[in-house]
Amino acid sequence: MLEIRILHVHHMFSTPQGRWVVFEDLSLEIPAGSFTVIVGPSGCGKSTLLRIVAGLLRPTAGEVRLGACPPEEARARRWIGWMGQAPALLPWRTVEGNIRLALEVNGRWLQPALSVTELIELVGLRGFERAYPHMLSGGMQQRVALARTLAPGPRVWLMDEPFAALDALTREQLLEEVERIWQRFRATVLWVTHELHEAARLADEVVVLAGRPARIQTRFEIPDPRPRRDERRIGEWVHRMRQALAGGAS
Repeated sequence: MLEIRILHVHHMFSTPQGRWVVFEDLSLEIPAGSFTVIVGPSGCGKSTLLRIVAGLLRPTAGEVRLGACPPEEARARRWIGWMGQAPALLPWRTVEGNIRLALEVNGRWLQPALSVTELIELVGLRGFERAYPHMLSGGMQQRVALARTLAPGPRVWLMDEPFAALDALTREQLLEEVERIWQRFRATVLWVTHELHEAARLADEVVVLAGRPARIQTRFEIPDPRPRRDERRIGEWVHRMRQALAGGAS
């Protein structure tokens, strides 16, 4: 488990219309082993922030630390697991082969945290080891992507709306799977979503981003026990997020 510290981050893009400032002096600390969900309107910089934490973008100013390491070092050590909306599976590889891909580094094999067989069992794909991506549903493809993300045993999971393209029933099933797996490994999770119900289901803490440049509108803990099945309570947290996004009291 690693603490994530985002320290006075400033980031901007140059466009034909001029400079677009995404963040200005943004700071956020995420405790080790916690499940933090970032919500906010489209275009406010949620995914950009995730890419900065992953070391895929270098901030214009400020710094990010995962434990004592910058993101680039954490990535080199395979401490970061990334999962996006698209499963990005290689069509010529089987389920096993796509998961093994995460363990192949410059011709060397990493020692997996779990065996590929265990990972396939963990994400509920036993019996599909030799299936190719075109033979799988969208939800099953995302299960493969999840297993691939977990294969090196990352200490930090960075999840960029991983189930946004799935139907509601499949998404619900996968959210339950993710929560179960996270409770087993207790990695530090930073999860981006537009789905407020999803945030209320998963988060130890919700961070609401809004504005341009983006700022933290509010952040609050959700102390309710897991698994969360009380729709009334979930609705109360969703209402609080909506208020924050509308600029109301937190």
